[in-house]
Amino acid sequence: MGIPAAPIVTIAFKDLALSNAAKRGMPLQRISFTPHPVWGKTEDQMYAYLEGNDPVSGKPFMKEVIDVLTKPLSAEEQKTGTTTPSVGPPTFADAPDNLQQYFLDNGMTDFMPIILPTQEKVDAMLKGTSHKPNEAVGKMTPAQGAFPAWSYNVRQVAVNAAMAGAPPEYFPTILAIASTGISALFSSTNSLVSAAVINGPVRDKLQMNSGIGAMGPFNQANAVIGRAWTLMSKNLDGGGVAGETYMGSQGNIINYNNLIIPENEKDSPWPPFHVQKGFKPDESIISFFFGFGIQQGQGGRGLGVKPVPHFHEAMSYNVAPFASMFGALFLLDPLVAHGLVDLGYKTKEQLADWLQKNTKVTVRDVRSMLFSMLPRGPEAAQLTDDSVIPKWPSTDAYNFVVVGGQTNPYHQLANMSYRVSVSIDKWA
Repeated sequence: MGIPAAPIVTIAFKDLALSNAAKRGMPLQRISFTPHPVWGKTEDQMYAYLEGNDPVSGKPFMKEVIDVLTKPLSAEEQKTGTTTPSVGPPTFADAPDNLQQYFLDNGMTDFMPIILPTQEKVDAMLKGTSHKPNEAVGKMTPAQGAFPAWSYNVRQVAVNAAMAGAPPEYFPTILAIASTGISALFSSTNSLVSAAVINGPVRDKLQMNSGIGAMGPFNQANAVIGRAWTLMSKNLDGGGVAGETYMGSQGNIINYNNLIIPENEKDSPWPPFHVQKGFKPDESIISFFFGFGIQQGQGGRGLGVKPVPHFHEAMSYNVAPFASMFGALFLLDPLVAHGLVDLGYKTKEQLADWLQKNTKVTVRDVRSMLFSMLPRGPEAAQLTDDSVIPKWPSTDAYNFVVVGGQTNPYHQLANMSYRVSVSIDKWA
């Protein structure tokens, strides 16, 4: 555009900034760095950053920024050129232990032993779909706009499915995940997580667990499909490289297998999630969520000693501290779902409507919360710190999935938003 710009990055992201500039054809991009962190610092502390030196170059920070904006680029700095990641040789041959070490050393695993993707295993996986090995499946990136998207075909997805330990009958579900381009390892300083809800006949076909321990390590399909998603997110988009394409400050244990949630349709009093989204009951569908993670909901207000537990009150109480940039995904044991029906919530829509109208926060509370957003528009100008507003402006923020084995009327909830639903049948 011809307008000078001065990139400013904190020192914690030095390697990330330099590598991304190089990958985009600007290996000598002028970047100024500040100390880290900037969040939580006082105004005086921030001014001290500006008045001090760049911790990388050692030069006075503001003079460096002005020089970046005003001094012409040298001939060397004007050189451009992008880099293309190497995909390596088509096959590897070595002893099994050496191959395990090769995959580990090259960042191609989740740091757990993998099933070696031999030609025999990949060929067997490809028999799980009618799609051709070289057919394009999708593109994926650790963060939209921040990294170039990588494209991949059916065979490349099959390699990762084999590494995760999937039998061929799981392959259409794994291909459906890959087709969305949704990475399970999002490059953010927040340790974000992904979830997928599975509905329709595929749940029974794969003998997925939607009952006792559905979200724990107690079922092959639940575990392996989630693991394949993580491996694809490392190998098909370059994600999950700590300090480069993954910046979650603490990381999250859910990233190992993600949240794979087959809905307990049989024991639910409501239509399943995919039917809510306009699909037919006999379609196999996978739906995606994204956000901060999951927590236990029992013990909330409304679950005390009463003739009938007021589950809806507990749910409202639980989500009050959630960040408003993501919504609420409720994972309800069938006992809770039936209890809510007994309380008058014959549909999920009625429950969402009550929560939207009765889950309130003050403007002051919103301002004090990290990653929370105030309303916009003409009405927002009239709000004071003591104004009471809905936690979220729309019922769309509330989603409900029935899962669990009815050993106790418990629920869990995640500060996560719905993204998209796609067909699994398409990839059979």
